[in-house]
Amino acid sequence: MAAVATAIACPALFISASASGQGKTTLTAGLARLHRRMGRRVRVFKTGPDFLDPMILERASGAPVMSLDLWMVGEADCRALLAQAAAQSDLILIEGVMGLFDGTPSSADLAAKFGVPVAAIVSANSMAQTFGAIAFGLARYRADVPFHGVLANRVGSPRHAQMLQEGLPADIRWLGHVASDAAFALPDRHLGLHQASEIDDLDARIERAADALAQTELAQLPPAVEFHSNDADDVDDVDTLASVPRLLDGMRIAVARDAAFSFIYPANLALLEALGARVSFFSPLADESAPASADAIYLPGGYPELHAATLARNMRSADSLRAHTVSGRPLIAECGGMLYLLDALTGVDGTRTPMLGLLPGEATMQKRFAALGMQRLDGTHGMLTGHTFHYSRVSTPLAPALRARHAQTGADGEPLYRHGAIVATYMHAYWPSNPAFTAALFHGTAL
Repeated sequence: MAAVATAIACPALFISASASGQGKTTLTAGLARLHRRMGRRVRVFKTGPDFLDPMILERASGAPVMSLDLWMVGEADCRALLAQAAAQSDLILIEGVMGLFDGTPSSADLAAKFGVPVAAIVSANSMAQTFGAIAFGLARYRADVPFHGVLANRVGSPRHAQMLQEGLPADIRWLGHVASDAAFALPDRHLGLHQASEIDDLDARIERAADALAQTELAQLPPAVEFHSNDADDVDDVDTLASVPRLLDGMRIAVARDAAFSFIYPANLALLEALGARVSFFSPLADESAPASADAIYLPGGYPELHAATLARNMRSADSLRAHTVSGRPLIAECGGMLYLLDALTGVDGTRTPMLGLLPGEATMQKRFAALGMQRLDGTHGMLTGHTFHYSRVSTPLAPALRARHAQTGADGEPLYRHGAIVATYMHAYWPSNPAFTAALFHGTAL
């Protein structure tokens, strides 16, 4: 019997902004916590490729934060993820990326595709009536984007808030304002916000943001949006991975996970399990050995440059990784995971630290990013989507086994290296985009 599209309604709001740095993550986290305090089941999504913001949003909402992106994730899987959340939640929040119309595809494209109303955040410090002009532009730039209203952030005083509100066109909803408050600002560094585990008072900051938002219209549930699923049998069990073949059945995969290696899509781990793998975790930073029983190891990206000296001292973990590769079992390394495998890593201060020496070459950190953007790998199993964002450069005598291409231009992107059983690249892959490609990575077969 053919599947019948089923509509599942749930209140939903898209939190976007006029630009990066307006406070989207802080206020989305505060809003999630506010509604969670009211007893509501809240699911939060993050637009585009991001690892850091979802850590904060997961802490605020109490549920894993999945990525939504019309290119990297794909429209069909975005639709299924939203339908699944709608069936299980009382409120869906989607945090945008950069400004509302930035990027291809943009936050506006995603909001328009699924009909999710947009609440725009504008940082109003050093601004008065121009706030209204910015809100007008955000609301009118594209007629197909449902616009819910605008919230002023970092407001200096009640009089300042009044001026901002009075400057709005009458038909643009004023959602309220949030005062400047260092007590809930989130610290950041070169790749973005600090990781949730590194912010000692994170919950207090989120609670304070929730308190501030309790005085705005965002404390009320937004309009319900209908999300459509193609699974008519049981809308409570919409599952984007239900039909994935068990290509990794019984395989034991060990994943490095700690403050140095933390850039992991929850969807990637879910795919490994759907493919039949048994996933476990270890911490190189805590000098834990990779399980000797592991059939394959995954070293994700993160911040090895911040912990280089500790990693260099941790022999137990290093020896276990060397034993794993000597045995010919697959090891997949992305970005920071790849840097850990190299001969050495040099920081921005010029300090050169020996690394594992399992992959020939060295990396050097720099103060400006070296690459940024969506990329794709094309192999014998088709296309694998992902992205790249890094501040280091690698020098290696290895020739690329494959080379990624930029999503929009087709220009050359990141190389993928194969060295014995090691596969390493700067590209952070979104594995659900191609389960067969992913299985080939972990089996160590042709790509």
